[in-house]
Amino acid sequence: MFQCSDNWKEKIRLFKIVTEMFMPHISILELEQDIFLQLLPKAIKHFHNLVFEISSQASQLSSQNTELKNTLRNILQDMAQWIEALTACVRYVCSIEEVDFKNIQSLPSSVLQVLITTFTHCKDSDSVYCGRLHLVSDLLQSLFKEAVSLEKQLMELLDKTTLNVSASAKEITGMVSVIHTFLDICSLVSKMDHALHANTWKFIIKQTLKHHTLVKEQMRHDDIVSSLCDDIVLSFQTSIHLAEHMKLTGTQETTDQRLFQKTLKLCRFFANSLVHYTKEFMPFLEGSCVSLHQLYLQIHSLFPPSLFAVSMSDAHKHEIRSVFLVVLEALIPQLLSSRLFMDLVLSEQELPPEHHFTHCLLLITIMNKLPSLPDEQQILWCSSSKCTERMSIFKAVLQRFARCSAEVAFPVVLQDDLKKDQNRFTFYQYVCTHLCAFIVSLPQGCFAELEHALLNAVLSDRMLESLLAIDVWCFLARYETAELCAHHVKIITLLVKSSPNNAYQLAHLTILLRRLFFLMDADNQVEFVKLFPPTQADNLSLWQHVSLSSLPSALRSQVETALFTSALSQSNNLLKGKHTQDIKQLNVSLSAMLAACRCSEKSLDGQQQSCVMEIILQLWSLLSMNQISGQPSLLEIICLFLDLFALVIKQAEPSMLKQVVSFISSFCQEDSPSHVKLTVLDFLSSLGKIVIPQEIQVAVLPNISALFSMLLADKTWIIKQHALETFALFAEETSHEEIVPQSLNSEETKTHVVCFLNQNILHPEEDNRRLQRLKDEKQILETFFCKTTKEKKEEPNILEPSAKRPRQATVTDEEFDKHIKTTEKSLTLIHSLLQESPLPHWLPEKLRSIQGLLAKIQKTAEKM
Repeated sequence: MFQCSDNWKEKIRLFKIVTEMFMPHISILELEQDIFLQLLPKAIKHFHNLVFEISSQASQLSSQNTELKNTLRNILQDMAQWIEALTACVRYVCSIEEVDFKNIQSLPSSVLQVLITTFTHCKDSDSVYCGRLHLVSDLLQSLFKEAVSLEKQLMELLDKTTLNVSASAKEITGMVSVIHTFLDICSLVSKMDHALHANTWKFIIKQTLKHHTLVKEQMRHDDIVSSLCDDIVLSFQTSIHLAEHMKLTGTQETTDQRLFQKTLKLCRFFANSLVHYTKEFMPFLEGSCVSLHQLYLQIHSLFPPSLFAVSMSDAHKHEIRSVFLVVLEALIPQLLSSRLFMDLVLSEQELPPEHHFTHCLLLITIMNKLPSLPDEQQILWCSSSKCTERMSIFKAVLQRFARCSAEVAFPVVLQDDLKKDQNRFTFYQYVCTHLCAFIVSLPQGCFAELEHALLNAVLSDRMLESLLAIDVWCFLARYETAELCAHHVKIITLLVKSSPNNAYQLAHLTILLRRLFFLMDADNQVEFVKLFPPTQADNLSLWQHVSLSSLPSALRSQVETALFTSALSQSNNLLKGKHTQDIKQLNVSLSAMLAACRCSEKSLDGQQQSCVMEIILQLWSLLSMNQISGQPSLLEIICLFLDLFALVIKQAEPSMLKQVVSFISSFCQEDSPSHVKLTVLDFLSSLGKIVIPQEIQVAVLPNISALFSMLLADKTWIIKQHALETFALFAEETSHEEIVPQSLNSEETKTHVVCFLNQNILHPEEDNRRLQRLKDEKQILETFFCKTTKEKKEEPNILEPSAKRPRQATVTDEEFDKHIKTTEKSLTLIHSLLQESPLPHWLPEKLRSIQGLLAKIQKTAEKM
């Protein structure tokens, strides 16, 4: 009868008769075969026909076309009646005490087809009805409500339905299909009804956990996790935008606040669902690691203290943190056992700028939780893998931190969970503290990887990475044994000695060496002096970088004397020989002498001053503008000359002082290197401590003021800042007060100096502009480091030893003697021939050539 009827309403009436009058008299065991398989496919087909009919005509709907309007409204009413009839059918089955899924298998799938079709139609209603939605909106609302009631009834039925352990593969596949269809419904209703959306997710999670053992192999786990992550992000974005709106408008409207709290609770629900799901199905979620990683990065990049977060009140921050983020954090411990998650988090994958900071925070969070894991898992996280291109967590933290220059400079501040007080810490302090705390709990097997990561970071071209590694290394030296500290000092010392003078790595290594040397105990310091005696010329390059003030008083005095004497002797030998090819070695000896003089607790005695002045006079005789042109090593000599001259400036002759100041004024120009300008500023500072003789003031004072004028106007911030500090000190100490106003030859310079003295900021920068500037600067840095990293991969490491020369055969004394005697015999014979025969015309030229060769041999012999 149902199949033969062409009337839609008649079909509905017949369906109701069967489900309401016949079905109650049929056994639950026979319902599937006798009713559902026979009737439901036809009912669903008819429902789809109704939807097709209305969709094909809805575009022509208008208020003037009354006939079409009535037709479409009638169809919508029929659809609602179909859903109502299906609801009654499901309600009856639900009233049966025990329901096995195999006895109703086709009912859920059929009902879900109707729900999918209905929700899709409601979601697309704007486009389906082409702007005439208001003509049928009341019926669409009723249709949607009926569909919601039907879904709730179906979920109630499935909640009480059992799926036996002995269920067939068909039954298990049917249940999996039902859950997956509910997942499709979630994506349809997510923006239509938040309550329905949440209830649908609650049902999905409940059913997967209920039938965990049977369905785990067939579930689309990655789709479920991905959808949950998307819903969390969407809800969270809504929450923070509401919080931002309330902050910007300065209002706390009840409606907005209620909506904010409602959306935040939805975030918490989704996060709880995700945590429960990952807990149960973690072995099947390897493919979801990317989604979970991205979820963490996205959420935290939108929330303070991220520089990309929106502005919100402290109350809203606290509420979001306590209601939602605390739940999301529970995900991390569940992921730590996943090798794929480990490889992903510790990989060198490129991330967008807004995720650099949050990824570093994620690494710190993981690091804090690693001590609770077994040693085997901790060692995995602390080890690198070439196969999967995985870094150790030490290297990952150091490298990712180096990408956070804007957050360090701003600076971002955080609440440190390791501290019980409520003080806030800069991001640098936060990372350093947690990294050091992690080192304390490390298994013994992780220290080799830690040392390797720290050394690589110290040698990095990113200063932030290097500075953090140096701080952590110093903590390690203090925390571990004195023997380990001494061992590390020895390794760093050998690296310092083998590093080229112009390598940036040398600057990083020497900072580390000075700090580690300070941490050595007295006995190991004595051993260090014995191992690298300052009396040996090849150790001068080392001792210029060692802080002698770290040594015990007696040992310091001994080392200072030995270093000064050795450096003075070598400097004299090099200067008297005037071997310009030894200019680098002269730099080393002068630097060592300067280090010995500066570290002395007392001022130089008369003999030392005389020695230094003798060196200065010898240097001065070599210096000229023609000699230094284009020679960086000689620029270093000039800087060392000025530093040494500043030590004995009070003993300098007026004529010498006049010549030096005149030389500096012509030598130091606007385009001079920064290190030259800094040295000149240090020298100018020393001029403030002396009284310049009357006879040279006319020549000297204008040059001093001209130099200050130029340096105070420098465009490089570090030069300008140092110039302001030096000028302020000079003005306070000098007895030649006329220099001060003469140096301020422009209003801009005057303004800068006055602001500096009053400790005022000349042009205060708003947070937003400062933030944007830091982001722009970071982009420039990233471009630069990207280029240098590429170049580094293409070039050999400058700290690697050069290839050894092929071994030469040893030449014996007998062989030298043989060749010398042969040469001497030949020359004697030529002399005898000249007495007996006339001079050949070519002989004088040949003799000059031989004479030049002999001079070269003589020069080589003297060097050896």
